[in-house]
Amino acid sequence: MQNNDMTVKAAALTVFICILFGANPVAIKFCLTGIGSFTAAGIRFTIAAVVIFIWARLKKIPLKLNQKQLGQMSIVSAIFVVQLSCFYLGLSKTTASHGALIANVLPFFVLILAHFFIPGDRISLKKGIGITLGFMGVLFLFFDEQGLTGDLKKGDLIVLIAVMLWSSSAIFVKRIISEYNVVQITIYPMIFGIPFFFIGGLLWDDQMIRFINPTIIKSILYQSVVSASFGFIVWNSLLQKFGATALHSFIFIMPLAGVLFGVLLLDETITPHLIISIIFIVTGVIIVNLRRNGKKA
Repeated sequence: MQNNDMTVKAAALTVFICILFGANPVAIKFCLTGIGSFTAAGIRFTIAAVVIFIWARLKKIPLKLNQKQLGQMSIVSAIFVVQLSCFYLGLSKTTASHGALIANVLPFFVLILAHFFIPGDRISLKKGIGITLGFMGVLFLFFDEQGLTGDLKKGDLIVLIAVMLWSSSAIFVKRIISEYNVVQITIYPMIFGIPFFFIGGLLWDDQMIRFINPTIIKSILYQSVVSASFGFIVWNSLLQKFGATALHSFIFIMPLAGVLFGVLLLDETITPHLIISIIFIVTGVIIVNLRRNGKKA
């Protein structure tokens, strides 16, 4: 349960992964234009699980679980299924920018939960100030939104529930991750969850697949190979080495990346609120990870 000091290289890698994750809501929105929410999640994680399995076989990484680990993975998988189902369902009702922004609440929940459940991940003054500044940045972005419809608000609430589940899962995984390799902790929630995603598609998607085009195919490959395969493995590797609070503080970069990709791909406008938000979010990340006498604060 020891948490190592985050190096510059690890911080840069975390930033890169957060940028990739930040673009994911945009990819999901493209995907949902032709595929149902639950079906899209099922397809994404089927491809991701196959890619990770092949990679694990080539690297001769052990995948077998003992009885205790099977029980733990059942818990993680149950949270994973509900979390991702809520996230996809919420994004089908709201915008990609909203999905990316609401994900910024995650460090706040992780900070509180880690304080009580992760030894060494205590709430310090600097962490509190940094995360507060990041949260204020998100508030500025929300204040910039006009004319929210009832459906958008419902979608936002569902995404918020997904983020709360994500934070609970992050803390639970941090407590048990020392007993696993990163491939096991990444692939089994996908494998256990895939049947439930497709069952959800049969029951609740209006149409599992309405149409397929090159944009949808590319968005699925991005979600499954770049985000779910490469991204999840790297993220869990970092989580295994560093504190949950410090690592998840970088989540503030995700809404920033999500908004920027929204501007680039969805022609959204850069507003004064957005600029102020960027300043608050970047400042918050710097403060949370500020080093003192060569040690992480």
